[in-house]
Amino acid sequence: MQPDEILDYLIPGIMLGALYAVIAIGYTLVYGVLQLINFAHSEVFMVGAYSALLALTWIDPSTNPTALVSVLLVAAGLAVSGTAGAATAFALEKVAYRPLRRRNAPRLAFLISAIGASYFLQNLAGKLFGRDSRALPTLFENKKVFSVFGTQVTILQLLIVCAAVLMMVGLDYLVNRTKLGSGIRAVAQDAETAGLMGVDIDKVISRTFIIGGFMGGIAGFLFGLHLQLSFTMGFLPGITAFAAAVVGGVGNIRGAMMGGMLLGIVESFSSPIFGESWRYVSAFAVLVLVLMFRPTGILGERLGRSA
Repeated sequence: MQPDEILDYLIPGIMLGALYAVIAIGYTLVYGVLQLINFAHSEVFMVGAYSALLALTWIDPSTNPTALVSVLLVAAGLAVSGTAGAATAFALEKVAYRPLRRRNAPRLAFLISAIGASYFLQNLAGKLFGRDSRALPTLFENKKVFSVFGTQVTILQLLIVCAAVLMMVGLDYLVNRTKLGSGIRAVAQDAETAGLMGVDIDKVISRTFIIGGFMGGIAGFLFGLHLQLSFTMGFLPGITAFAAAVVGGVGNIRGAMMGGMLLGIVESFSSPIFGESWRYVSAFAVLVLVLMFRPTGILGERLGRSA
């Protein structure tokens, strides 16, 4: 790879890393308040993508929409996918987590419940939408927006990065500057004491799932604009995003952002250097290396202490 080709891989890597970061935040939020990994979060991502597909297919956009129509279609896709992801995550918390919490079930039961919910949603999507890949309708022409030292930045790349950055900045503000965020951090730091101080723990946990699901659903839609949809589409992005959360410091929001960006860039550069078959290997090699020298991740803090 020549030095003048670096930006050709850096820009797609930033785009991919932004998607991983948004998904990783969902894992981090749930771990922060429950100290558990929501392994069904990858299917929340998939539900968001397919919900946008249903809505946009029903709207039936023209093959060459105007700029205003394209903006409205993208806004509709973001709203539908985010709402569907939030609703799915809320249902998962109600069905797969809350009954076990009220019975003080062992942690293994939560893990099995989440994996069961994941397989249920995955196979339900395969039954409803078929096993073949699907593509979202064309919402806009993916033209060049501007160039950076000769490397073109397209509308899709700019849309994905801007949407991801806005969500991450908004979440960081919510967690560190709002009343709900104070409740989330209090439950993450010490749930029992937070309950004694008047924090409604069940409500905080439900809202945390909703926020993570909303972001995961939108990530699914943005991913669908980039690649095709399938009922197993959440698996590899979900696993990689989980690795990103661990690299950054699982339970730390800013760490999840950092880890997602790092793995996305590593994946992008590994293809021309080592070959496409080594793309995911290199990302998980970074995970192993980070944990060897920093077992708690790069930032290595819990959500309750990350303000």
